[in-house]
Amino acid sequence: MRIWAMSDLHLGTAVDKPMHIFGPHWENHAERIRTNWLEKIRPEDAVLVAGDISWGLHLDEALPDLELLAALPGLKVLIKGNHDLWWSSRAKVERVLPEGIVLIQNDARILGEGIGVTGTRGWTLPGAPDFKADRDEKILNREVGRLRLGLAALEALQPRRRIAMIHYPPVWKNDHDTPFSRLLAEAGVDVCLYGHLHGEDIALAYQGEISGVKYCLASSEFYDFQPQEVKP
Repeated sequence: MRIWAMSDLHLGTAVDKPMHIFGPHWENHAERIRTNWLEKIRPEDAVLVAGDISWGLHLDEALPDLELLAALPGLKVLIKGNHDLWWSSRAKVERVLPEGIVLIQNDARILGEGIGVTGTRGWTLPGAPDFKADRDEKILNREVGRLRLGLAALEALQPRRRIAMIHYPPVWKNDHDTPFSRLLAEAGVDVCLYGHLHGEDIALAYQGEISGVKYCLASSEFYDFQPQEVKP
């Protein structure tokens, strides 16, 4: 088994959300994702999708995008992003979830060969230009709690290597000491994958090691919609 990562697919099969309005590099991006996926990923592999999967506002609008992913090779492991409004209830999603896709939410799972994965959506960090304490602090603390639950579930599985996915950046280029980074280091996580960043904001991303945790940006836009292999 090989493990791959992508985030911010921003699929919109059933909604009118053309991504090329964000720049010509988004032209025909869904087909490019599919082509690149088929070139690299085998049925025995796992693909970690770190949020912002579908533009659908409701589950019926997102289902064609989930079916598109399900038809591709590999086990797809999903966490929620800030635009995944269709993911309102895990139970409702799992009732119609196509085979070959699994969700991570306040839990963890073993992928194979002793590699465990958990994750959560995350939230804007203090110090970010758009952070407002009266609006964001409560949500941030809730997401920290959700990561703590996921890491506890991961610990119970006793994996050989540990991967965490957080949709929002858990650290910034100039801010490595955050509630997320402290939790990840304490839990002995080997790799943390994150997304959310687009365009000029990608320059704010930190990629490298902090307290034994390797941080990797998985935004599909950054890699020209190519899946990236993860080696925890």
